[in-house]
Amino acid sequence: MPLARAALSCRRCHRRKKRCDRSLPQCETCCLAQTPCSFLDDDRQVGSYPIVYVQRLESRVQELEQQLAAVVTGTASTSPNNPVDELHVAETVDFSAPPIMDPILTGHSVPVPPVERSDSLVEELKLLSLEATAERHLGSSSGISFAKLTQAVLRRLSPDKAEFVFEPDLEPSQDTGNFVDEFSTPSGLGNWGSSLLYTPSLFSGLPSSLEMEDDTMMADLRLPDESRINYLMEFYFAHSHTLYPIIRRTEFCSGIWRIYSDPLDPLAQSPLWLFRVWMVLAIGSTTHCSVTLAEESESVLYYNKAMVYFEQALGYGDMAALEVLMLQVSYSFFNQLGPNTWFLIGVAARMAIGMGLHTSSTYIQLPTDMAEYRKRVFFSVYMMDRVVSMALGRPFAMQDDDIDVIPFADVDDENIKSDSIIPQDSLQPSSMAIPLHILALRRIASEISTRVYSDRNARLSSTDRENIIQSIHCKLVEWRRNMPFPLPDVHSQVPHLSSSWFDLNYYTHIAMLYRPSPLFPTLDPAKVKVLATAAAMSIRQAINMHRQQRFAYNWLNLLGVFTSTLSLMYAITAQPDNLAIIVAESKAIEDLKLSVELLETFSQKFPAASKIKRMVQEVMTRFAVVCGDPVI
Repeated sequence: MPLARAALSCRRCHRRKKRCDRSLPQCETCCLAQTPCSFLDDDRQVGSYPIVYVQRLESRVQELEQQLAAVVTGTASTSPNNPVDELHVAETVDFSAPPIMDPILTGHSVPVPPVERSDSLVEELKLLSLEATAERHLGSSSGISFAKLTQAVLRRLSPDKAEFVFEPDLEPSQDTGNFVDEFSTPSGLGNWGSSLLYTPSLFSGLPSSLEMEDDTMMADLRLPDESRINYLMEFYFAHSHTLYPIIRRTEFCSGIWRIYSDPLDPLAQSPLWLFRVWMVLAIGSTTHCSVTLAEESESVLYYNKAMVYFEQALGYGDMAALEVLMLQVSYSFFNQLGPNTWFLIGVAARMAIGMGLHTSSTYIQLPTDMAEYRKRVFFSVYMMDRVVSMALGRPFAMQDDDIDVIPFADVDDENIKSDSIIPQDSLQPSSMAIPLHILALRRIASEISTRVYSDRNARLSSTDRENIIQSIHCKLVEWRRNMPFPLPDVHSQVPHLSSSWFDLNYYTHIAMLYRPSPLFPTLDPAKVKVLATAAAMSIRQAINMHRQQRFAYNWLNLLGVFTSTLSLMYAITAQPDNLAIIVAESKAIEDLKLSVELLETFSQKFPAASKIKRMVQEVMTRFAVVCGDPVI
């Protein structure tokens, strides 16, 4: 096999302005220096290896495995063509390994050959998740096993009960050679996701000129005008700070205007402050783009400027280094340029634990204001860890049993003094009321993961398992009832300053609680109906926010819409009653149309959404045929 070479120099050689032989997976210069090597032509990495390189290796391994299997068996594998009885709800799925038995056959089980085609719900969820994080493992809470089960129950929509096969994409790919599509014009939003075929990158490609600006250009870049700074800063504090309060707002606002007004101010010479300022502007810009679907060149420019100061900023102590990492995590939720989100959160969590921020004894000797600030930082890491770990089905970086520190206080910054906390006016919620309420939701999600999606509770009695479900359901109901009121009206486009956002999260977690899991691999009809209602309501709440122009189009929400759609398709198809009546009464086709509308919008930013939308449309068509109305 000829030696693979990258199209451009590696990052290290590029920054050092040294000649690079571009050898994959590691250039000769980096090999001699015994340092990791990554390349500019593909910033999506698995460890230190570009994804394109790893995917080629994986394809070659699959090729060789198929050849070996053909030699051993001597015949090509054929699919069994056995009659399938009417679907029953009492089906099971192995959540510790890929299913090897058909979950919808009744009477006797027949081995099902592995599905090799890429046009499946399972493959789309897998690719969508892995490309967002550049990691390989996906656990049960990610929905992979559930996607396999959904793919199986869709056989009920096939006339002969055979495997449900999605039609191949008939649209030609507009990109036949490159893995990353570039904009034809730097400001052209219409080119995002122009290819209808799935590309290996979850995010639409950005020009390399935006991904890695020239050092001279970065040195000459100055802060934007005052009105733009103020807008991006206000959006950051309304959006990202409300989710993860990792910066002291009063201190930051004072500092940024000092730097803006006087380039010779000592803060303007501090790498930590310069990283902080440029990163807040980058996050404010990219979060705003996630709602408005504007093009990302501004945020990428600010991010690259911030990264000029990254290494020096890490040297300002543990708390500074933790803040630097968490700002990168906040950015990666919306724009994937640097290290992947999973890796960054793991590093930040281990740093926080190493500092003892999870133990109450660490805070005893600290001034009150400093203790509160560190609690905010720690629980922000905790919330980030729960969001990403649940989405990907991976172990948490920090365990609830190890945490004995109480959350930060429900008061505004001006109420926190060095020696005491002044009580908040009970008639006016503090700026920390929403972050604390979101923290309560992340703790419930943590309980869902450990008690519902862990195999350790699968051996409990039926009564104990029912009690777990009911207990967590009650906590979610209580969480929704206790939503902070009134919500601050600081920006009309911030998603989580709308009651619809809290409804969306309530129904999303209810669906996760009731879909097939290690705790309940078999659902009774009552649970299937709860799942159907929760999935439909989560899609409706998402479309409400979409039409209010306050829905964030990031990869986590794309995963959320996809899994809610999977839940709806499964719950409708898995009910044992007459399918035509179920589809009509549940308004499943109307709800799937709403999902298609969301996926159509997502496709402007994520090419994968176009393919998922097409698959959902095929299921809609089958539902319509079942109801005797083939025209949608």
